[in-house]
Amino acid sequence: MSSVLIVKGHPLTAEESRSVKALSTFLTSYKESHPEDEITILDLYRDDIPEIDEELLSGWEVLRTGADFSELTEKQQHKIARFNELTEQFLAADKIVIANALWNLNIPTRLKAWFDTVNVAGKTFKYTENGPQGLVQGKKALHIQSNGGIYQGQDFASQYVKGILNFIGIDEIDQLFIEGIDYTPDRAEELMQEALDKATQLGKDF
Repeated sequence: MSSVLIVKGHPLTAEESRSVKALSTFLTSYKESHPEDEITILDLYRDDIPEIDEELLSGWEVLRTGADFSELTEKQQHKIARFNELTEQFLAADKIVIANALWNLNIPTRLKAWFDTVNVAGKTFKYTENGPQGLVQGKKALHIQSNGGIYQGQDFASQYVKGILNFIGIDEIDQLFIEGIDYTPDRAEELMQEALDKATQLGKDF
């Protein structure tokens, strides 16, 4: 049995979002092919995802001086505890699925905040005399992203997602792009169906 973490980085539903629709199709196929696996869905626009802000930074600084966690303010304790919880959730998963749209050539800000919780020195990577070294072993990832244009994986968002996952040690990464519908709306149904067919196959193979 594998543990699967689904990271939904879009505020809309499958009826409103192409990337979420592809994610939903993937999940249906995956559950049919892997009924024994444990699936956890992290909805970044509905769950508590702390951003690195003054409270987090100041709280970490206090802890670095040797202070006890109980000496932090209530807000610092809450944010640091939740940040650590998300890191441990990621580390506990065998498979990671990330779904988002391409917004202004970048990932949504909530997804960036989540990536900060899994890109943690001492937990998912370490510094060595030869440079940073990823510590995450044995995981595989799938990145689903809808793009209005056609980038074939060369856009900043998909490069960032792949780059961060590689940085922390994940090398086995599948990518599913829903592309070109805004450029060629007359092919919208065809292009979307192609993406959904790929999502179904990935659900069987992932």
